[in-house]
Amino acid sequence: MDYFAYHNGTLCAEDLPLNEIAKRFGTPTYVYSRATLERHFRAFDEAFAAIPHQVCYAVKANSNLAVLNVLARLGAGFDIVSGGELERVLAAGGEPGKVVFSGLGKQEAEIARALEVGIAC
Repeated sequence: MDYFAYHNGTLCAEDLPLNEIAKRFGTPTYVYSRATLERHFRAFDEAFAAIPHQVCYAVKANSNLAVLNVLARLGAGFDIVSGGELERVLAAGGEPGKVVFSGLGKQEAEIARALEVGIAC
């Protein structure tokens, strides 16, 4: 199923006309489909159902709190590279035990905070 589709010549996201969203919020406007995020996460996660795994979303790709919240509720883990990304994951309801703190150049305070909240690694 495609949650972005034309209905009577109008592009819609989950049956909501995008032109109406643009009128209400102005442009540029970023529009995400919760249904699409959920479907794609589940498809990816289920592909590994036969083996122990944790799907981790790279927060640097999109740190929108609503997107992170949808993924957290689905059980996603998160790949972060900064203390700021850690705080966004926590604010969105992400489980600290499913957070992987990767990358270089960490400040001592970032490492201390990550350990304090109980990240995975």
